[in-house]
Amino acid sequence: MPDILAAVAREPHQPLDFAHLQLAEPRPNELVVEVRAAGICHSDLSGRDQLYPFPLPGVLGHEGVGIVRAIGSEVTAAKVGDRVVMSQAFCGECDSCLAGSVTACRYTTELALKGSRKDGSSIISDGSGAQVSGAFLGQSSWATHAIVREPNLALLPEGIPWEVAAPMACGVQTGAGAILNVLQPKASESVVVFGAGTVGLSAVMAAKHIGCEQIVVVDMLEGRLDLARELGATHTVNPSTDDVVAAVHDATGSGADFSVEASGARAAGPLAVDSLHGQGTCILLGTPPFGTKIELDWIGIVSGRTVLGAPFGGGTPTVTIGKLLDLRAAGALPVEKLVRTYPFADIEKAIADMESGATIKPVLLFDELD
Repeated sequence: MPDILAAVAREPHQPLDFAHLQLAEPRPNELVVEVRAAGICHSDLSGRDQLYPFPLPGVLGHEGVGIVRAIGSEVTAAKVGDRVVMSQAFCGECDSCLAGSVTACRYTTELALKGSRKDGSSIISDGSGAQVSGAFLGQSSWATHAIVREPNLALLPEGIPWEVAAPMACGVQTGAGAILNVLQPKASESVVVFGAGTVGLSAVMAAKHIGCEQIVVVDMLEGRLDLARELGATHTVNPSTDDVVAAVHDATGSGADFSVEASGARAAGPLAVDSLHGQGTCILLGTPPFGTKIELDWIGIVSGRTVLGAPFGGGTPTVTIGKLLDLRAAGALPVEKLVRTYPFADIEKAIADMESGATIKPVLLFDELD
């Protein structure tokens, strides 16, 4: 079994520690990827802090990119030496997956949070042979190497920087994918985005690419609102000083056609719905702790508003990531404006900078390990 270096979460809210661990041999439909970069996302911290039911100790990370170093006997989608993006966990075999709705996979939660393979076998173990939870959201890419299942990766062309590709595995895919795959607004329609993080700003860039007439962004950090305007927002709203619903209705005339809740803040959900006109659609993308509930205006829903969700922006990751790469090639998705890179050894600083708001999308680079 390959020896790997990983950042291990052992206790909620506590610093990670680096440990040399053992990676299992790949099964017939699995690949071993040498990780070259990995993003940090709030979902990773939810796993660390046990807001998601991921067993600790465990290795987090779910925005990994790298080079294929070994493949199982049945793998045909990639070969050793290929550059790949690792994405969400889905089985590829259930009724939902076979119907093309992989984000509704019946086994996603089990594959993403169980900490092992679906059959319970270990993917990562320590020197004594004890299991360390792996396969976090299908990856556990805060490590020098990760195992990923064949359906859960996309090929990455040469020339795309690792740090630009990594956020496409989740954050960029979720925000831009929600616009491109699910909402599909027309140029004449309006979009309001709650949360100017990676997910929200990716939605802004996609809406700008479509040419939406009004793109409103809601966030409490003025620096984020400045960047939102640079990336395509036509209006910005700060909830600490503005009446959000009134400001959105002002900007759009009668309420937005579409709202994107990308902050995960409990208070933002009802505001995202109330900011719509009578037949508008709200998509919930933010990921608060399991069990979080919100209150919605019943009559507002009965009157024609729609509320839906779209894990990872809907669609199939391999297809969506291809769309994102095309948009970036056309200059419509400047992901690099969201990214700040850190050596893998500085993972705690990267996490702290994200939690403070100093960095939108931290990306860990593994170059110093070469």
